Order: sequence, then structure tokens, then C-alpha cells
Amino acid sequence: MKIKLDLHIHSHRSPDGRMTLEEIVALAKARGLDGAAVCDHDLALLDPPEFPDFLLIPGIEVSTQLGHLLGLFVTGPVETRDFFQAVEAIHAQGGLAVLAHPFEHSRDGSRLAPAVPLLDGIEVQNSRADRKIHDANRLARSFAQVCRLRPFGGSDAHCPQEVGNSFTTVEAEELTLESVKAGLAAGEVSVQGRRSRAWYAARSQLTKRKKTGAGPLAYAKWAAFAAKCCAQDIFWRGD
Repeated sequence: MKIKLDLHIHSHRSPDGRMTLEEIVALAKARGLDGAAVCDHDLALLDPPEFPDFLLIPGIEVSTQLGHLLGLFVTGPVETRDFFQAVEAIHAQGGLAVLAHPFEHSRDGSRLAPAVPLLDGIEVQNSRADRKIHDANRLARSFAQVCRLRPFGGSDAHCPQEVGNSFTTVEAEELTLESVKAGLAAGEVSVQGRRSRAWYAARSQLTKRKKTGAGPLAYAKWAAFAAKCCAQDIFWRGD
């Protein structure tokens, strides 16, 4: 059976996230998805609740020296910020280690060479990745093909409007963690998606400032960032 999954969503447990797990599930189901991976910043989702006809995948997004690393199907915390140790911790839990939006900030693929042999895949479609580098997803697809890495896709949603903007379709025997993980590991997938509005990145940064009690200077910087995001949405033409 074909299963549609958004493999990169942030909940309110991320500093810049807003959604509860229940909201994520309701939005994803309404948009035709069968499951989603909740990958909060440096915080694993452990023992996710079960929902009827929907698979909630436990995940984490780890900040490392080689960029952000998704851990999918984790069963425990990943406390290190070292890339190599984080991959080891994810694999020790039986999880999949996936490099997230690798070209969001840099076009230099050579910096990722040490990571390639250790990865289970690469995120080739991320709905937020093109805000700074307009062809970030295309670069990721090319890199994955050259390095023979499995493709993954997710919205990187922080706001409700972003859920499902990018997703992965996997062939699996049933809607269970074990079956879906096996399908993803086998590379029996297709990836689709579209760009999210840059404005949503601004909204999530505003959420972060409110949560952390930021001062006036931080809000002034946010206003400039928000204006830039709005301009990007107005003038965006794509490839």
C-alpha cells in the first residue's frame, strides 16, 4: 500500500513551533496524509500517542557541526550535538539518520563528504529550504543522486498552514512504524512538495521571541526580517 507522510514537522515543543500533536494530526489527516514525523529541535518525541488511521513517527532534529540531522523512529533522547555521535545514537536506537535541508545556507557540497557514508538518506524536498538559496532543493536532489542516498521529503512546518506542503510517499505493507521504516529504508519512495511562504518563517521567529521573552532589539530585528520575508513572497518566481 502507498502511504503519504510529512517527515519533518515541528510541534509547540520547539522554541519556534506552535502546534500541539493533536493539531498536527488533524491538519495532516485533512490534507490527505497518512502519517507524520514530529522532529523538534534537539528534543526527541518519545512514546508518541496513537491516533486512529494515522501514524505519528517519533523523531528529532539535531543541530550539529555539519548542519541539521533528522533522527526518525528514535526511541530515546539524542543528547550530543556532534554529527558523528548523533548518527551513532540514532542508529543505536534503530532509527534512520537523514540530513535535513543540506543546501539551505550553502552551495558547498564538499563539506558534507564525511557525512555521506553514515547517512540513511537526505531531505531533497523541504518547503522552507529555498528562502536563502532558491534552488536548495534541486541541489539536494542532485547531491542525493550522485551519492546514491535515499530521498526524503517534509514540509519543515512550524505553522499550521505549512503542514503537508512537502511529503514522501512510501510503499509499505501496513501503517505501522516497523513497516513504514522498512519501506523508507528500502528506498521505495517518491517525494513531492511545494514552497511554503517565507512569511511563515517570520511568524515562527516571532513565536520564538514571545516564548523566550526577547527584548525590544530582538523585536526590531524581527521586523526587518519579516519585511524581507514579505518581499520574498511578493517577488518569488521560482526556478
